[in-house]
Amino acid sequence: MNVIMQFMKRNYKALLIVLTLSVALLGFSLFPSKKESDPEKDKLLIELLAFVIEKGHYDPATVDDTFSKGVYKDYLNALDPSKRFFLQSDIDEFAKYETQIDDEILNKELTFFDLTYTRLMKRIEESKSYYKEALEKPFDYKKDESFNADYEVMPYAKSVKELKERWRLQVKLSALSSLVEKQKLQEDYAKDSKKSIEERLKEYKESLGERITPELENKFVENAKKKQSEAPKTYEQLEKETRESTLSSLNDNFNFIKDLDREDWFSVYVNAIASRFDPHTSYFGPNEKERFDLSMSGKLEGIGARLQKKNDFTEISELISGGPAWRGKELESGDVILKVAQADGEPVDVVGMRLDDVVKKIKGPKGTEVRLTVKKTDGTIKVITIIRDEVEIEETYVKSSVVEKDGFKYGIIYLPKFYIDFEDVNSRDAGKDVAIEVERLKKEGVQGIVMDVRDNGGGSLKTVVDIAGLFIEQGPIVQIKSAAGKKEVLYDRDAKVQWDGPLVVMINEFSASASEILAAAIQDYKRGVVIGSKQSYGKGTVQNVIDLNQFVRGSTYGDLGALKTTTQKFYRINGGSTQLEGVKSDIAIPDRYSYLKMGERDIENAMPWDKIDAADYKIWDKQNNFDLTISKSKNRMQNNPQLQLIDDNAKWLDERNKENVYSLNIDKFKAEQKSLEEKNKKYKPIVDYKNAFDFNSLPYEVESMKNDPVLKEKRDRWHESLSKDIYIEEAIHILNDLQSENNKGLSSKLKKDKVVKS
Repeated sequence: MNVIMQFMKRNYKALLIVLTLSVALLGFSLFPSKKESDPEKDKLLIELLAFVIEKGHYDPATVDDTFSKGVYKDYLNALDPSKRFFLQSDIDEFAKYETQIDDEILNKELTFFDLTYTRLMKRIEESKSYYKEALEKPFDYKKDESFNADYEVMPYAKSVKELKERWRLQVKLSALSSLVEKQKLQEDYAKDSKKSIEERLKEYKESLGERITPELENKFVENAKKKQSEAPKTYEQLEKETRESTLSSLNDNFNFIKDLDREDWFSVYVNAIASRFDPHTSYFGPNEKERFDLSMSGKLEGIGARLQKKNDFTEISELISGGPAWRGKELESGDVILKVAQADGEPVDVVGMRLDDVVKKIKGPKGTEVRLTVKKTDGTIKVITIIRDEVEIEETYVKSSVVEKDGFKYGIIYLPKFYIDFEDVNSRDAGKDVAIEVERLKKEGVQGIVMDVRDNGGGSLKTVVDIAGLFIEQGPIVQIKSAAGKKEVLYDRDAKVQWDGPLVVMINEFSASASEILAAAIQDYKRGVVIGSKQSYGKGTVQNVIDLNQFVRGSTYGDLGALKTTTQKFYRINGGSTQLEGVKSDIAIPDRYSYLKMGERDIENAMPWDKIDAADYKIWDKQNNFDLTISKSKNRMQNNPQLQLIDDNAKWLDERNKENVYSLNIDKFKAEQKSLEEKNKKYKPIVDYKNAFDFNSLPYEVESMKNDPVLKEKRDRWHESLSKDIYIEEAIHILNDLQSENNKGLSSKLKKDKVVKS
């Protein structure tokens, strides 16, 4: 999650740290001539990393036995998260190093890494025979077996025999999932066979939710004709196909692993060390740094989704607004990707595959098709087809909409991140863009504004100050504390208030860092009402990306990568930190993720909460019915059946998240899937919900849409999502309640005048 990194590039304190480190590390300028990665380079990297973190980190942890135990646990979990490689005897052998890693770091020793790396390579090679043996003959799906996928509590296998059995069960579960999927697809096709190809093509287009290329359309028709002439496959044929495709997927997976070199595995070890200082300190190896830089370029071709690794699984962490996945409305945050298929190709199992490799399979040229087999948050398995497209980062820029209620007009400003380009002062940034949108909304005569920063992971600190300053006269916005303990207060020094009317700020569990600064400032000034999740993400730290190559001269080791490390903490103007606690909403509204552990507070080695002295600020005194508005909203929510259903769904999802045992009996597996689908029907009204409002673009955008059908499609889809958003609906109700009696009287008069003039 990016947290004010761009700002830090211009921060004099960070520059002083870099200069200090550069002077201190002059001793690292002479190295033996080596062209390839070797242990000497690894030792240098460990020494360099430890030194930079010690001197530059906000609060570096003591490198002692406790630190060593944390690295040991994290590293082994990163190497073998599903416990399908190492034996208990390996762990017993590794155990003596549990409290020695700190000594190895200080002494530049690599004994523990060398031992684990060599052993892992050996175990990986041995594991190839385990899955191949398991897939040689048909599985007995009538046998009453199950597999527990709770890897955290799962012990390591005590013997090769036990490990082979674990592999057999894992492979059987993957094959069973594919078999049931194939059977269902064949059953669905049998039903569809009564329809004409034209009817099926129409449904195919509708299911994609977008236009498809003529090439894909022709391909669909060809395949449909081909399937019409084919006889349905027997159970035996389908069962064999699933074993073959599972074998192929595992072979691909192991081929990817084989492509990893010692440097890749050493990066895992280095990151296990770096992340023990705090969750946001991490090492970028040369390849990772290159991808990080590439990600800042602005455009990519793919499905428009951000992925994250959770144990052995790849999870959708975010959908990029305007991208193909977002437009398709089937893929959601929290979905776990199990398999990836190219057009009509066989699905490849990506469980256990490297995140980079999963990304490579999902990304692809514009206009091509990719099929994702995903596990939804409710446990159901679904195949989602997406046509890849160019994903524009432009869609992460601010946008606004207008809505009416009871004769009042309100504005919605959506800000996905706090963006800025420090290298070009004339370029657009979030602060300038939000100011422009406020002026546009004022021109439209809005009488209240919703500032929506849900799912906003942060960005530039400067733009937070600029945006908060639009809503207050002048005063402090955020406090920053450096490692040396010196406090700095960032102010809005412009006495102008660009918007002094009713204001609502919307947050959720994924509103982090800069978003939390904005929400906290508005809340502390009592300038507006903060609504959303019970609390925001809880990230109150600032990171700086430091290029490690700047500290060495004359190195022949090649690129040493970069380090992202925590250098500062920020605090609310009331003195409290947003770290761990986040920002608590004035009005907490239930959502699907209310009971899941997804915040900073749920990370083991997150930095602690603390507080400093409050800044000197004056509470906004121009909103007389603030407390009454909050009371009315809470009463509305208590009596809202839709919100009660959402809360019930959130509790069910929490329960489902704890279910890790899967039946390997085909009848029971199908029954479980059917039960989940039936249970999910209860919550269908959540998806089908529609509020009573119509949302419209501003005149300048309407004019642009005449020549830009893509923009029109994007805004239509955004407005459609707003019309199904119960949280936006409540925000509008709150703005309405915040209106003064005088304004309400004026609104009534305007409505009467409008009728007379009509």
